[in-house]
Amino acid sequence: MATSVRRSARLAGILGSRERADQRGGPVSFGPESVPGPIATRPAGQIDYRLARQAVVREFRRGRLARHDVCDAHPELMRAARNVGQPSGRDCPICEETEAVLVSFAFGARLPPGGRCVTTQAELEKLSQRVSRVSCYVVEVCPQCSWNHLARMFLTGAGLGT
Repeated sequence: MATSVRRSARLAGILGSRERADQRGGPVSFGPESVPGPIATRPAGQIDYRLARQAVVREFRRGRLARHDVCDAHPELMRAARNVGQPSGRDCPICEETEAVLVSFAFGARLPPGGRCVTTQAELEKLSQRVSRVSCYVVEVCPQCSWNHLARMFLTGAGLGT
């Protein structure tokens, strides 16, 4: 699947060449440690959505996407961002006025159907001790303009055998 995603991204013009990376000040790190937010203690694998994020921001700046298309966070996501969001260290790419925050959610057996908002690293570690698999999602949100984008997804849980 990763190969088909890379091939699709290349065809869509999302992946840049090494020369373009050098023009921006060197190669970009794609390791899991370069995306802020909770990290699984024993990750089975992570899916990083930075390339998709860059494509959306680029299309917005070119005028191909309207503000209402990209600033459409659900009211519950906005509430979580205001109350329990962790600072991302980056300004919102849309309004460029407010620092974006990261909100983490976990989904799995014996968790609420709408998922559970994970607020601390200790809470994530407790979830990773479960026998069943837990899917975790980290979402970047701007509390000011409602920008939101999935930053990454990873699986955790003692039942993964990692």
